[in-house]
Amino acid sequence: MRRKSGVLLVTAFCTAALLIAQSSNKKYRTSPTGYRDTPLLPGQKWKVHDIDRPKPRIVTPGAGPGMPPSDAIVLFDGKDLSQWMNERKGQLVPAAWKVENGYMEVAPGAGTLVSKEKFGDAQFHLEWAAPVEPSGDSQWRANSGVLLMKRYEIQVLDCYNNPTYADGQAASIYGQWPPLVNACRKPGEWQSYDIVFEAPKFEGEKLVKPAYVTVFHNGVLVHHHQEIIGRMAHRVVGTYAPHAPEEPLALQDHDVPVRYRNIWVRRLRGYDE
Repeated sequence: MRRKSGVLLVTAFCTAALLIAQSSNKKYRTSPTGYRDTPLLPGQKWKVHDIDRPKPRIVTPGAGPGMPPSDAIVLFDGKDLSQWMNERKGQLVPAAWKVENGYMEVAPGAGTLVSKEKFGDAQFHLEWAAPVEPSGDSQWRANSGVLLMKRYEIQVLDCYNNPTYADGQAASIYGQWPPLVNACRKPGEWQSYDIVFEAPKFEGEKLVKPAYVTVFHNGVLVHHHQEIIGRMAHRVVGTYAPHAPEEPLALQDHDVPVRYRNIWVRRLRGYDE
């Protein structure tokens, strides 16, 4: 029995040595890192596989789903409201929403929460939850809103078994476009918005490019590069008015409690920036 075990051990060793030897004899394959003799790409200053084209900068992804990547600006990490102010009667005052257990909650009457930092084209991530016990129906059930540039609203609302007008339900571009589907979770469960926003462009008083938005609600696409008609408005058609290239993010106080957590933003850059 010992002799057989020894033979097996020697055989295994020889097999491993042979595999290592074969592997070391394989040639390491290389490939060109680019070219200079290829055609120019239409509408670009670069050629196909251009060796001189700037390489994309490195961004480390978040540690888990929904977590901020390395180039994100974290507006709320569950600890404090140092990145925010409240806007009340047109005046900015110290933030007064409640913070506990890793989330912040609308303090009805405290005013809309406004970020100290301003953004233009950007990727936004945030998570929100409606109270387990509904406070009303239709528009009085966990009503709040994500106000991009303080003007363009992605509606926050508990729409789980809660009928309301289509362009006012959760994830709608309020008063303009309903979401493609209703992806709401049950009250009390955390929900996520991932928003890609293209800011409008003005030349003086003239709008030369409207805003566009792509929205994922709980990982489900609900708006695909949708044009925004204008500013958020109730019972009228929203319009544009000139504003700065960058403006704050705001979270609406609609006099009902809603919770938020894990809020971060990435400024968007062009391909060669």
